[in-house]
Amino acid sequence: MGFKTQEVSITFANDRFVRRLNCQYRGIDRPTDVLAFAMSEGKYTYIQPQLLGDVVISVETAKRQAEQMGHSLDRELMILLIHGILHLAGYDHIERKDSKKMKVMETKILEEMKGLNNERT
Repeated sequence: MGFKTQEVSITFANDRFVRRLNCQYRGIDRPTDVLAFAMSEGKYTYIQPQLLGDVVISVETAKRQAEQMGHSLDRELMILLIHGILHLAGYDHIERKDSKKMKVMETKILEEMKGLNNERT
């Protein structure tokens, strides 16, 4: 993605906390799986340019999604973290073509991560 010295804050939370944030910042009064707050947006971006932003993941929602998808909670958390970081990097999935680009990138990163895990064993 071209980042060398960027920082990301990651928060693992419950549905209640994520619902509050989702309502406050997006006007949607329900929990979601992941929220991303980019530091490249807004008027204070110059303060710490190495900060990419914050990713907030609902572990409760992630657990439900992992069960529905038939994979581990660890895998779901990794998918959500990658998804959140891609949002921080400017990707979105509002338009169909953008959604496809984002999905391709998510898959690519997941595959690279799998390769790293295989190298360790």
